[in-house]
Amino acid sequence: MNTIYIEAFSGVSGNMFLSAFSELLGDYDQLIDLPKKLHLPDGKIEIQEANKNGISCKYVEVLDLNDEQAQSKHDHDHGHSHSHDHSHDHNHDDGHSHSHGHSHDDHSHDHGEHRHLSDIQKIIDHAHISENAKKIAHEIFLMIGKAESKIHDMPLETIHFHEISGVDSIIDIVGNAVLIDKLNISKTYCTPICTGFGIVKTQHGMLPVPAPATAELLQGMPIYPGNEEGEKITPTGAAILRYLNPDFSNTTYTPTKTAYGPGKKDFHNANVVRISLVKGETENAKEQCLQLEASIDDMSPEYLGNDFQDGLLASGALDFSITQQLMKKGRFAFLLSVILPEDRLKEVSNYIFDNTSTIGVRYFNINRIELPRVQKKMQTQFGDVSVKETITPTEYIKIKPEFDDIQRLAKASNLSPFQVISQINVNPKKS
Repeated sequence: MNTIYIEAFSGVSGNMFLSAFSELLGDYDQLIDLPKKLHLPDGKIEIQEANKNGISCKYVEVLDLNDEQAQSKHDHDHGHSHSHDHSHDHNHDDGHSHSHGHSHDDHSHDHGEHRHLSDIQKIIDHAHISENAKKIAHEIFLMIGKAESKIHDMPLETIHFHEISGVDSIIDIVGNAVLIDKLNISKTYCTPICTGFGIVKTQHGMLPVPAPATAELLQGMPIYPGNEEGEKITPTGAAILRYLNPDFSNTTYTPTKTAYGPGKKDFHNANVVRISLVKGETENAKEQCLQLEASIDDMSPEYLGNDFQDGLLASGALDFSITQQLMKKGRFAFLLSVILPEDRLKEVSNYIFDNTSTIGVRYFNINRIELPRVQKKMQTQFGDVSVKETITPTEYIKIKPEFDDIQRLAKASNLSPFQVISQINVNPKKS
């Protein structure tokens, strides 16, 4: 498992992630056959040399051959060579542009068929890639779909994916899912994100930078406009960041390998994202949190059941416990103890005030050390089960099956959950 640190000082896009992740893995060739694995013969990946302000790196370009054929036909019909720049300064896959030419990456470019989410999900399901890569790709597309659905006030099922339904965008996102899976990323740190500023041309007309769906995906992340006009972060880049769920609080790290992912355009500032593999001590670094407590002595415990607990987690709680205590005058009570990020105090305390009888809470700073973890599928004699895998500092692997899956397998096998878990080998082992 790896920890990475992303420096998004020039924004980020899907292509930039593809380039940087490939360099971290030391393998660009694995992407070349991806269009074939996705059954998308009208897609192509090219690896090009790039130089950004003296930084020598490689650029992974994803091409939609439908665009290339349409351009060739246009040139043939008009009897001349199409000589102006194919890239576009409102580039939505490159993320760094603001002129008025034409490009297959343009927000307003017609990718031909505008697919629904279900169409894209079928392409992913039939792809010859790992199951975990499919899961990652599904999650990224779902995040974009939910953002678009909210912005346009339309049901998720009816949303047409204008800018990301083209062959190149599908390959772009699935390619990143494949690389994230191969890197086995367990923790991500990130600097504040440069978004750029100005206006971008889209299928829906001229919109502010960042575009509304991008802005929705960036909710909760620290952003700033920078000093150069243009679209610095794309929906694809924002969705990949959202999936990686970066921690923005860490300002020190020890890199073991660093890669650069260039954007297609040139700017005054180096148009690259820098991603580093981070040394082990950051993986088990102390995390500063708050612990919030409330003593509840005049409320039935049935109101603290599953629905209350689900809502507590949704409000921002990282973990919680409920224990019985004896208060003054011999009153029995429940102590609700919640661990939460420092920036979620208002949301969590408001939820507790709204959903319990307490009229006061107390909170204090705590540090906690959290092991890196990754979600995996494990094959058992009862069927596949999702497990959470962690590695201790002394390199012991601990595996914990998800209870919902154990419960599902128990019902299917006519056994109790305890009988199922007892027969699955999940003992700690040396990595």
